[in-house]
Amino acid sequence: MTFKRADRVNALLQRELGTIISEELADPRIAFSTVTEVKITDDLRSARVHVSVLGDDEQIASTMKALEEATPYLRHELGTRTELRYVPELTFVSDRSAERSARISTLLRQAREREEKS
Repeated sequence: MTFKRADRVNALLQRELGTIISEELADPRIAFSTVTEVKITDDLRSARVHVSVLGDDEQIASTMKALEEATPYLRHELGTRTELRYVPELTFVSDRSAERSARISTLLRQAREREEKS
């Protein structure tokens, strides 16, 4: 199985952004968050960064706004930490898959409990 360069860069950006966001950004608006996925274009010029935020809608919105405002700093840090010729433009997207998974688990557990009572 061959990997495209974009796949390797996705993994690199996910790892580095996760470290920078969790350990170095000192913005109080950023709630507990995890970089779940990075999707970079084939030309390596722009990347969508999927971020899972633990909290309510207000905390999610606040975190996403803070990340957007921190984008220049994040790009600068990526430039110093990686050997990429061009640091991609970053677009942050809220990843609610963990929230959906928890909801599905709750529904399945409730269905199982109803079935056991019957």
